[in-house]
Amino acid sequence: MATQWIFFGGFMVFILFMLALDLGVFHKKDHEIKTREALTWTLVWISLAMLFGVLLLTCGDWMLGHTAADAAAAKAFRREIFTQYLAGYFLEESLSIDNIFVMIMLFASFGVEKQYYHRVLFWGILGAIVLRFVFIFALGELVTKFSWVLAVFGVILIYSGVKMFADKGDKSVDTANHPVVKFAAKHFRVTREFHGHDFFTHVDGKRFITPLFVVLLVVEFSDIIFAVDSIPAVFSVTKDPFIVYFSNIFAIMGLRSLFFLLSGITDKFWMLHYGLGVLLSFIGIKMIVSELWHIEISTVASLLVILGILAGSIALSLAIPQPQKRKQ
Repeated sequence: MATQWIFFGGFMVFILFMLALDLGVFHKKDHEIKTREALTWTLVWISLAMLFGVLLLTCGDWMLGHTAADAAAAKAFRREIFTQYLAGYFLEESLSIDNIFVMIMLFASFGVEKQYYHRVLFWGILGAIVLRFVFIFALGELVTKFSWVLAVFGVILIYSGVKMFADKGDKSVDTANHPVVKFAAKHFRVTREFHGHDFFTHVDGKRFITPLFVVLLVVEFSDIIFAVDSIPAVFSVTKDPFIVYFSNIFAIMGLRSLFFLLSGITDKFWMLHYGLGVLLSFIGIKMIVSELWHIEISTVASLLVILGILAGSIALSLAIPQPQKRKQ
């Protein structure tokens, strides 16, 4: 158990180092992230995620403090956690695409200048790293003691999947009536205008929060709502909270660059929203049948379904024009 936490500490040092390098070197000055830069960073984070998977495949038993009876058992364990990690990563990455659509609408609705997008996303993801640590390990402890909780989350995921079809991909944001905006207006002094990239400012000697900080709060709130679906979904492919956390962090670390890469072409992937609804429903059903009737769907099969739904949704989006566009 001590080995797990030692490795976890090293993992967090690496993530914090990459974040410091990101903000302190590569994005020290505010600027609009163009497609080429976004593509480069997307490939960097995908490559790092895959290299981490290779690390699990080669020495994952040591990293997670697992003691095997023999070499064959150790190899089988490493192969299983590698597959679980990949399934968790691709599942989280797939579901995060829907969160990207939400953030695009948030920035547009609040009138945030594009050069400040990265700053908000940076601090938003830093907050998500902390919040997900609490959520994942608390849920992992809960699942260990009460396994039937997974069936409850399965029902929630099915409901979320069906709801995705009902809302037809509508991601509009009512900025005036958003609960976070109302909370901020009630409990803090908020300026009416943006003050560059500053989250705080002083007016007449009094400290105010800026609209950019309100946007950051809304992004954090949206991530919490998103995590209620995505984190239990990853627990459907692995019960190990460390694997859940590793896959989650690599997915959300690449979320910023993926946001900039997809922000200009979201309309082309209009079927993806419905594909994610199917994916959530599949994961929900998987969790229910596993817990109530002990019908297990293998991790490899789950990984293939995740990739199949993602690829199929993208292919259908490109092959079939949006209904409203056909009417034009």
